[in-house]
Amino acid sequence: MALSFERADNIDAFGASVSTSSTASLTDSVREYRLLHGRTYSQKTEYWAPNDNKQTEALDFNHFWQLDYFGGRLTMAPIGDSPHHVLDVGTGTGIWAIDFADTYPSAEVIGVDISPIQPSWIPPNVKFQIDDFELDWTFRENFFDFVHIRNLEAAVADWPKLYSQAFTHTKPGGYIEVKQIDIKTRSQTIELTDDHIFSRWYKNISEATEKIGKSVKNVDDHGLAKGVKDAGFVVEEEKVYRIPIGGWSKDATLKELGALNLEFNDQSLEGFGLYLLKEVLGWEYVEVMVFVSEMRQALRDPKNQAYYNLHLVYGRKPEETQVTPAA
Repeated sequence: MALSFERADNIDAFGASVSTSSTASLTDSVREYRLLHGRTYSQKTEYWAPNDNKQTEALDFNHFWQLDYFGGRLTMAPIGDSPHHVLDVGTGTGIWAIDFADTYPSAEVIGVDISPIQPSWIPPNVKFQIDDFELDWTFRENFFDFVHIRNLEAAVADWPKLYSQAFTHTKPGGYIEVKQIDIKTRSQTIELTDDHIFSRWYKNISEATEKIGKSVKNVDDHGLAKGVKDAGFVVEEEKVYRIPIGGWSKDATLKELGALNLEFNDQSLEGFGLYLLKEVLGWEYVEVMVFVSEMRQALRDPKNQAYYNLHLVYGRKPEETQVTPAA
């Protein structure tokens, strides 16, 4: 495993899902949100992230820094120049799916998410489906050329099932790619003690995600490559990248990337912590906001030289075995 601090036809819907190429036609029930201290959340109580404008802006910043880091490449898997059927699991704002559809006009791209936060104006080769990807999939088997999974931290209860379903619905020779952030914030300059805000943030967020059955420790505890391999894929690449948080790097490119990543963290910290700390761990609202503020200030401090690890794995589904008839 490499560790780097350098640049580096009719489609069936999920069961009982709302499928649309424009979110304008979604039913009112799908748009019913919960309100928590001024932030809106999906009605699905097991999911902790807000779905309001502040959070969607943060998600787009997350896309921008990753696109920048990987040199404008939307995928590292060798999918060729003309993929046909592509699935984006947990599409969020749909920005990756839209960019992919623009880049690969041959592709029919489906983005699935639990919240209808995608734009109405989209390329004709994109469809967004509002559904829970943890339910049983009803796509045709052996169908997708490429399944894309990115940033599902604390969003999955059963990773083996998710990988297994991806394998079932990927065609032989097709690819899966998974990118996940290990949210344990690290420092290049100081040894982190248990009482450091980076350590306390990870400890409490980890505890909360374990309580809801969607641990953020899946990257370390299980390993993305192991999960992909156990599902049946042949792992072709596994890498870990150190991603700077903030513009502290002397390298001009990493400095710009770190600034984008800091903006992502700055905007998403409250959304990441509010539900988990208050509703799951029982903190007071004021306690949460003070904790978020402390973490935000520590990330902004260039003396800490904060970073986290981004894990990347992609694998290929083996071609179907030819069975030789008995003599």
